[in-house]
Amino acid sequence: MANRILIVDDAAFMRMMIRDILTKNGFEVVGEAQDGAQAIEKYKELRPDLITMDITMPEMDGIAALKEIKKMDAGAKVIMCSAMGQQAMVIDAIQAGAKDFIVKPFQSDRVVEAINKTLGV
Repeated sequence: MANRILIVDDAAFMRMMIRDILTKNGFEVVGEAQDGAQAIEKYKELRPDLITMDITMPEMDGIAALKEIKKMDAGAKVIMCSAMGQQAMVIDAIQAGAKDFIVKPFQSDRVVEAINKTLGV
């Protein structure tokens, strides 16, 4: 069975880019969210195997959403997505329980490598 992934990013084109990379590499995208609050709701509803989570979003940022998801499910696997120059936030995210991070603009092989490593494939 394909690994089920939830994509969280406030930019529709970024979600589309990640979806494209994932589907081409055999992953199943089970849902998308455009902010942290939606991510928490979708996580409860869909229980994906992994989440790709943007760090900076309106409403609720990725780190706050990560902390909430980790409270619900300590075993949740989350990979943070960040733009260059967000190293301090990436460190916060890793300390909050993120398994890995990928940098925008996305490189297909790096995205797949991070996901496979996180899922233990």
